[in-house]
Amino acid sequence: MSGGTIELAIEGMGCEGCVQAVERALRAVPGVRTVRVDLAAGRARVDHEGTQAEALVAAVEKAGYEARAVSGG
Repeated sequence: MSGGTIELAIEGMGCEGCVQAVERALRAVPGVRTVRVDLAAGRARVDHEGTQAEALVAAVEKAGYEARAVSGG
């Protein structure tokens, strides 16, 4: 699988600490290159090398937030 960008909708973030927790969770997923989380928009943009959206969603949910892929793959 090739690299690309996946955008996730994240629910449950309320502060900068939440943003940092989501960023940490996403960066821990193998193949993730960069992560940008926008608290106001409730979105995360992940640049990756062959990472499945399901793995990213699972990592966010394990951190205690709700997530779903809205674009990319």
